[in-house]
Amino acid sequence: MGKIKVHEFATLDGVIDAPTFTMQYGFDPAMGEAITSAMADCDGILLGRTTFEMFEPAWSTRTAEDDPGAPFFNDTMKYVVSSTLTDTTWRNSTIVGPYDPSTIRGLKDETNGLYVSGSGTLVRAMIADRLVDEIHLFVYPVSAGKGPRLFDGASAWALARSETYDNGVVYLNYALSG
Repeated sequence: MGKIKVHEFATLDGVIDAPTFTMQYGFDPAMGEAITSAMADCDGILLGRTTFEMFEPAWSTRTAEDDPGAPFFNDTMKYVVSSTLTDTTWRNSTIVGPYDPSTIRGLKDETNGLYVSGSGTLVRAMIADRLVDEIHLFVYPVSAGKGPRLFDGASAWALARSETYDNGVVYLNYALSG
């Protein structure tokens, strides 16, 4: 059974909305190494519809020369959770239908691991259903005041790894506890 590993950019006050707040801080190369490490043993990508619709045009035309993450996003099987999307042109993509915990459990059983980026609505549902095994948070030194947050309810996590970067971002890797 594979693990579900979630990657999110967040503000100090926990907002995970469209990450425009990240722009002024740049991207430390060590952050890319942490993301690559999180994806390393995943052979599937799990995305909600909104994130998929943002990623498809952004990633589908990129090459390894453009971004070292492009082969992973383009060559890896993508599973899209959506009750409204009916078709996709991004290669290696399939729509699994509306959110259903048993469908997600089945994907965990069929893969070595699933990587999730963004997809806040999907992630919150999976956290509530205890389907997320690891969270990889990149916390930026800014507060948003309002916006969607990662956690809606109570859950316990154990710190597995942390790093700080020169741009002020803190990386926190948590594993599901209990």
